[in-house]
Amino acid sequence: MTETVALHVNRTRHGETRQVHHELGPLAEGQVRFRVDRLAVTANTVTYAVVGDSLGYWDFFPTGDPEWGLVPAMGWADVIESAHPDVPTGDRFYGWFPMVTHVDMLVSPTSEGVRDDGPHRTDHAAVYRTYTRTTDDPRYPRQRLDDEALADAEDRHALLRGLFLTGFLADAHLDTDSYFGAEQVIVLSASSKTAIGFATPASTRALKVIGITSAANLDFVRSLGCYHDVVTYDEITTLPVVPSVSVDMAGNGAALEAVHTHLDGQLLHSMIIGKSHHDSPPATFTAGPTPQFFFAPTAAGRLLESWGPEEFQRRADTATHEFVSASNTWLTVQRSHGPDAAATTWDEVYAGSVPPNIGRIISLHD
Repeated sequence: MTETVALHVNRTRHGETRQVHHELGPLAEGQVRFRVDRLAVTANTVTYAVVGDSLGYWDFFPTGDPEWGLVPAMGWADVIESAHPDVPTGDRFYGWFPMVTHVDMLVSPTSEGVRDDGPHRTDHAAVYRTYTRTTDDPRYPRQRLDDEALADAEDRHALLRGLFLTGFLADAHLDTDSYFGAEQVIVLSASSKTAIGFATPASTRALKVIGITSAANLDFVRSLGCYHDVVTYDEITTLPVVPSVSVDMAGNGAALEAVHTHLDGQLLHSMIIGKSHHDSPPATFTAGPTPQFFFAPTAAGRLLESWGPEEFQRRADTATHEFVSASNTWLTVQRSHGPDAAATTWDEVYAGSVPPNIGRIISLHD
């Protein structure tokens, strides 16, 4: 028997957590048991809870309790027991795991790892239930590193890989449509890791990338070098009124409404990616286009058709390696261990009190 410790999040009051201990029974045929090593907790992780009901994130790892759920987080885990003949113990995987010490999954092998084929997962996009084995992972850090350097590289991948790929896909998706003919792209919550991931490739396009951030984060965002200009939320009315696209990582209804009102007919497309300002009231739009929610798997499918699988893989892998490596200049990783520390980390990330140059990694193991 293996005891697992889980950090549950209240499904309606997302700032509330509880710790749950229970025993895992014997594995069923086709199941594997993961020891969840380390997980990244970011504003995007909080977004999974905020939109968990509408986008099905609570269904990834059901608890059986309608009030409490497990939030998926990006990270690393090792197979410590296996009842699948083609999945040996000892393999290490990257993907979405629950905030627990151990988890059992019914899996099927894939070319790069395994897929969670539990009945609760089959309705979700494959990207959300696929786990990549480190030995088959084209993005895994393969340079010669000592243990601490490899752990740091893994932490950066957990924190940034998924967020960067979302930004990378959003930029490529917009570029497929020639950015709707825009002269500038406005990025709300410009300090967020997904926004930085978006702005990095977008800044190479033939248009101006303008970040919007809080006064407290202004100097940090300007120091990144991926924005041509950066303004604060109370300076939105100073934005040039020219053909524009907006990309909203914040979910700050008042800020996005102000962008729409200020640019009005010059706002050609409004994309919503995240909700880092999770407690902000929704916007009421009287100007500009109806905002469109960005769904990364749909964009990936479109680009796979356009570029072909090999070229898509090459571009994504190259860009990811460059971005994660470059994060050493602006991102400091902070790790914590144990369920109490994991709960504190969730509280602080949920409250928005973690500076943008800090990345939080948790392990529920003491």
